[in-house]
Amino acid sequence: METAYGQDMWKEVVAAFEASHEGVTVELTIDKKLEDIITPDMKSGVYPDVILRAVGSEQALTETFIRDNNLVDLSDVVSMTIPGESVTVGDKVLPGFLDNTIVNPYGDGKTYLMPMFYGPCGLFFNQGLFDEKGWSVPTTWDEMWELGETAKAEGIALFTYPTAGYFDAFLYSLLHQTMGQEMFAKALRYEEGIWDTPEAQQAFEIIEKLASYTESTTPANANDNDFRKNQQLVLDNKALFMPNGNWVIGEMAEAPREEGFAWGFTALPAVTEGGERASYSFFEQIWMPAGAENQDLGKEFIAYLYSDEAAAIFAEKGNAVQPIKGMVEKLSGDNQTYYAIYDTGAVAVLDAFAATEPVEGITIRGTFMDPVNSLVTGDKTMEDWLSQIKTDSDALRAALK
Repeated sequence: METAYGQDMWKEVVAAFEASHEGVTVELTIDKKLEDIITPDMKSGVYPDVILRAVGSEQALTETFIRDNNLVDLSDVVSMTIPGESVTVGDKVLPGFLDNTIVNPYGDGKTYLMPMFYGPCGLFFNQGLFDEKGWSVPTTWDEMWELGETAKAEGIALFTYPTAGYFDAFLYSLLHQTMGQEMFAKALRYEEGIWDTPEAQQAFEIIEKLASYTESTTPANANDNDFRKNQQLVLDNKALFMPNGNWVIGEMAEAPREEGFAWGFTALPAVTEGGERASYSFFEQIWMPAGAENQDLGKEFIAYLYSDEAAAIFAEKGNAVQPIKGMVEKLSGDNQTYYAIYDTGAVAVLDAFAATEPVEGITIRGTFMDPVNSLVTGDKTMEDWLSQIKTDSDALRAALK
């Protein structure tokens, strides 16, 4: 999938892999609409050997392969020695990235998706505007609401979001803050009654209130074609905060902005004074469809992506950071600020809702993220949304693998 990281880094990594593997040719397909390119061939039974596509897309390609049990077990990649090095992939990957419900969607202790480029997700804002106005970045939600009123008086909305899909990172972080790790884990598996708890109610009450402070044009542009218009609201000082990952810097690199603009980044405000502040770490996933023909060589290629050589190319050519030890120390400037967020007190959240057998008419995004648009427009109330979540959770719980 071509993202804000661009194509050049992949071309160089592929060339480096070919150079170290005599006689091997990598046929690289990279496109912003990857699904449109590869799906027709897959319907004919011709599968790529390796696919880089993260969970959470509108097309839900990765989730479809998960639900249909069409993934190759990549546990042997974790124990594989990285080509050209003396350490294994598992030795090098950061803690937590190989022990979560995303890479191990079936809860069977096996790894089916390998973690790739990661970025702390939180709230991005214009630090220059805050400096100009003398505003402090809120550390609690009460402070956030106070700032919302201050900004409203100056014609600035408190909040916007690129698409409702960006509420995955936001919701996971917020639920972790209100619930704590143990209850959060139960929520991810749709435990009966979990959405009736005060901790769950608190999270959705915060989102409901935040919806009332959201810039009114946001839902109309909250789609894969127009999402940059919502991100532009922050650059134009029409909205203060938006949930995002560090890739937004590259996406908006050429966009116009207000004089004095400077990217700012913060974890979610705490629910109570001195309480937990969380930052979800979004990471992409690379995986192998069960129909892949060149599985052994494909696994070696995946292992190579965790080498120092490949990681250096990703970082230099695409500003993409692999979740391996020693990378943060090699970063500079803004990147060190973003990737050091976990060193300054924020709790890293990595998990996601558990995979289930297919349930007709229900997707994680459709249940837990997309209704935010209707919340902002007023077409749906928090009670409507929670009612849908409870009904869908019952069906998802029954379909757990």
